[in-house]
Amino acid sequence: MERVKRIFWLIHLFVWGLFTLLVGLQLHSDTDAHWRSTTAGFIATCLYVFYSHFYLLTQYTSQRKDRDYWLPLAGIALTGPLPFLLFHQKPFDFGFYSMSLITTVPIFLFLSWLARVTETLVLNTIQKEQLEKQAVEAELYYLKSQINPHFLFNTLNNIHTLVYKQAPAAPEAVMHLASLMRYMIYESNAATVPLTRELDYLRDYVSLQQLRYKNSPVVDLQIAGATESSYIAPLLFIHLLENAYKHSPARLEPGDLKVRVEVKEDVLAFRVQNPIGLKSANPLEEPGGIGLPNVRKRLSLLYPGQHTLTIQNTGETFTVTLTIHGLQVQAHERQAHLLHH
Repeated sequence: MERVKRIFWLIHLFVWGLFTLLVGLQLHSDTDAHWRSTTAGFIATCLYVFYSHFYLLTQYTSQRKDRDYWLPLAGIALTGPLPFLLFHQKPFDFGFYSMSLITTVPIFLFLSWLARVTETLVLNTIQKEQLEKQAVEAELYYLKSQINPHFLFNTLNNIHTLVYKQAPAAPEAVMHLASLMRYMIYESNAATVPLTRELDYLRDYVSLQQLRYKNSPVVDLQIAGATESSYIAPLLFIHLLENAYKHSPARLEPGDLKVRVEVKEDVLAFRVQNPIGLKSANPLEEPGGIGLPNVRKRLSLLYPGQHTLTIQNTGETFTVTLTIHGLQVQAHERQAHLLHH
């Protein structure tokens, strides 16, 4: 905001400098013997009228009484020609005073009002956009933070059991949890992250969830395409995967949860499928559920018009497919896009 105000004042200096030059050249070409003093007097009157009214408009608000504006305005108008008369080579000339009062003063009163209105409009627009951006960022931060805390508690309990039993898998589980928390706390603050890092985060999540199951890996994760060159908003997939775990039967067979990630040119397709548990006939209406509504809200903020989210419920399986376009957009371009919307 301060930078915009400085730009406005630089514009003021440039315009007044150019205007002074043009007035001086015009009077000099008219062979006015006193063109320097006339130019100084005329510019002094213009500056006095313009900035006195400009300051008055800055201080005046609609809550103040009308006389707080109109009385000072009358004073500015009546005293406006005086600087010009001070530089005039002759004694007080009522003709010059009247001409200046009728012509110069009204013009620069209007110009000062126009400048004040323009600056206020621009500053208010910028301030509104900044507030909207802050609101969007705050909402996105809130949505990213809505990962089920029960997962963390269950994971810590599972790791505690492994440590108590001195199981060989305990150190690896601790490393997966540390990697997951590091990504959530530090790396996910960026507007976009490498898709490979997001997939590593999913793998850590799957590894920790696997502690609940004695069978072989219950998640069948398959990745295809050039994921190394793609970027995506962080923590988009975790709610979909968490939702799949949450609404699956308590007992899962190996490969029951199917996760597919495919990148083709600048299009990403993410699909997760899970069997439906007895209490998951309608996952979207479960009290307190935040998975799919969370993803929908974030997608509408981050990828408006650039994504599709489809849901299929066959009664036996629940499938969510997310397609996102424009993965090659870098982080700074994504931030500019977010500000615009």
